[in-house]
Amino acid sequence: MSSKVISISRSLASRGEEVARDVANQLAFRFVDDEIIARAAAKAGVSPGSMEKVERSPSLIDRILKHMGSASVEPGFGAYTPPSLTASDSYEGIIAGVIHETAAAGKVVILAHGASIPLAGMPGLLRVLITGSPAVRAARLAKADGVGDARAKKAVQDSDRERRDFLQRFYQVREELPIHYDLVINTDSILAPIAASLIVAAARG
Repeated sequence: MSSKVISISRSLASRGEEVARDVANQLAFRFVDDEIIARAAAKAGVSPGSMEKVERSPSLIDRILKHMGSASVEPGFGAYTPPSLTASDSYEGIIAGVIHETAAAGKVVILAHGASIPLAGMPGLLRVLITGSPAVRAARLAKADGVGDARAKKAVQDSDRERRDFLQRFYQVREELPIHYDLVINTDSILAPIAASLIVAAARG
């Protein structure tokens, strides 16, 4: 069965965004990343920056929940209608609602936001993890950003820790496992264009 939705998770400096954009271009799918936060923020009438900090602002959560619970689906985003939400819903619930709404339209590559977790079990979904060893990723970061090796290594460590914390806090995933994904690609040895080709082949079934 061909995939209509591809969720791609990636580690820092694993070239995940490059691969995801290539996949979207090859399949003629929409590419969605920052749009997840931007659309949730637009529903609440706040800035994307504020939306990213919503878990620390109960009043902002209330505004977003009230709006999302009553808002109709925008044209082009499929038939999914977010369920009625209450102020007791978590930040994960807010973002998951936008993720589901986006996925319902089909023909989309969703990068990041842990989308593979809330979308698990959805028909036509391909879940992908793009990663690499910390050493290789730190070396890439140092070269690309012109920072020292120590700073690059710390950036990778911090990013990996934040990613683990995010998955645990919002999706109750204590340990990320290969079985959370249908395809895991290590870009230490697999070039980005080849990685994209593998995902496209898997998506086409």
